[in-house]
Amino acid sequence: MAVSTKRSIPPGMENFVIGMIGMGDMGKMYAEKLSAAGWRVMACDREERYESLKQEFAGMKHVEICKNGHLVSRASDYIIYSVEAAIIGRVIAQYGPSTKLGAIVGGQTSCKSPEIEAFEAYLPADVHIISCHSLHGPGVDPRNQPLVLIQHRAPDASLRKVEAVLSCLESNFVYLTAQEHDRITADTQAVTHAAFLSMGKAWHANNQFPWMMSRYVGGIENVKINLTIRIYSQKWHVYAGLAILNPEAKEQIAQYARSVTDLYKLMIEGNLEGMRERIFKAREKVFGRPETWKTQLLEPSILTSFSLGTPTADSPPRPNNHLSLLAMVDCWAALNIVPYDHMLCSTPLFRLRLGVTEHLFRDDALLESALKTAVEDKTYRSDDLEFTFAARGWAECVSLGHFETWEKRFESTQKYFEPRFDEAKVVGQQMMKKVLESTQ
Repeated sequence: MAVSTKRSIPPGMENFVIGMIGMGDMGKMYAEKLSAAGWRVMACDREERYESLKQEFAGMKHVEICKNGHLVSRASDYIIYSVEAAIIGRVIAQYGPSTKLGAIVGGQTSCKSPEIEAFEAYLPADVHIISCHSLHGPGVDPRNQPLVLIQHRAPDASLRKVEAVLSCLESNFVYLTAQEHDRITADTQAVTHAAFLSMGKAWHANNQFPWMMSRYVGGIENVKINLTIRIYSQKWHVYAGLAILNPEAKEQIAQYARSVTDLYKLMIEGNLEGMRERIFKAREKVFGRPETWKTQLLEPSILTSFSLGTPTADSPPRPNNHLSLLAMVDCWAALNIVPYDHMLCSTPLFRLRLGVTEHLFRDDALLESALKTAVEDKTYRSDDLEFTFAARGWAECVSLGHFETWEKRFESTQKYFEPRFDEAKVVGQQMMKKVLESTQ
């Protein structure tokens, strides 16, 4: 594993053509960045989108919209499949045999195992395979963000060409194998996604907009709400592919549901000592002993500055047991995951997720308050029950491999929160900017 920011353009690439198969949000972002850098881009999506994409990119000098992936594949020197993980095998099977002799091919999915298997099965033997994955969403500035390159079946000369093309994103190249990539993305995303997806489901089940309740305003709550709304404002398949297709993610999401359930049982038993013993053991395993702690990932101002709600004098904030975060660390400890091991691939969102959890676990008074609230305060026990149901529901969906069920579960809650997406996006972007500034 290595990281590099070196940029170089080999000679003889003046007529090099990049193909984009899949023009969703990420595909469009790539096409716009590459064409702005002067590269010729041939792109396509489903044929029914041909006319609308032609109109959308009519004013973009270096982008040519094609009717299908056959036309893109036969004419491009470097082809990037930017399609949903659930269907990438089918798309590669359809267009892979048309790949230009000696071309380089890669994909942009968040789970590389099925992608690489499809490339090996359907690409001609003379085609080079170098996959990639920008570890951020299409709405995030790619500058200084991790960009994974996977040199699976290709000589170094082909890797240099890929680096030359993608250098215009100004991202930091991280070199991994497909297996390393899937392990790291699972370790840094699976459990945290499960936590925030479950929070959203629980609020939806209780018909709650949390920013309108004093319990969910300020501090840690700001980050929890913003991250949850940010996840539900994305497309469902962004998270489904990682969860369902990545074997390590499946195991982690199942363990997260077990951790939530076990902690909830301790809560309803009134077993404060059992909660304390379990959580403090998990804290030491994940964060180490207090004397080893270094500077925290998040500045306190980030936790207090960005809120969708405002506390009122007549309804002061109430303590929260933060079951979602307690279970996150309990899960990491059970699976021997230390998220700090993957800071090389950290993104602003990853630092927010880990940072807010770190803030809770490294503040003895705050953690003790959460544990006491969990056991002694029954005011929100029904909320925690819905959260437990939600975590178990996501885990069952993933274990069964049901993309259709995932889509329905996700989109029903997405529709519930949709009226606040625009406001949340503005607040969320401000938060991302603050995180970036604090870590530079």
